[in-house]
Amino acid sequence: MAAMSGKWIRMLFAGPGAIILALVMMAGMTQWLPKGAAGIDNLVLPLVLAPLLWAALFFHACMDRKLSRVAIVALGLLVIHGGLVAHSFLSHAPVAKGASK
Repeated sequence: MAAMSGKWIRMLFAGPGAIILALVMMAGMTQWLPKGAAGIDNLVLPLVLAPLLWAALFFHACMDRKLSRVAIVALGLLVIHGGLVAHSFLSHAPVAKGASK
C-alpha cells in the first residue's frame, strides 16, 4: 500500500506538478534575470527555457530514488519563485483613477 501511494505522489510531481512548477519558475525568473540591452531578455529567456525547466523537473521526479528529495526541491523552488512573483505584484503602488488626466 505504501509503495502504491508513493508511486501516485511521484506521478503527481512528475505530471501536473512539473508543469505548474515550470510555469511558476518561468514567471519568477523574470524578476531575477537581467534585462539585457533591449530590455526584454528577462522575458524571452524564461519562455525559451520553459520546456527545459519542465523536462528537468519531470526527469528529476521520475529518476530520483528519494521521493522526499523530489518534494523538497519542488516545494523549495515553488516557494522561492512564487515569493518573487508575489513580491513583484505587492511592491507596485496602486494608480489612482484620476492620475492619468
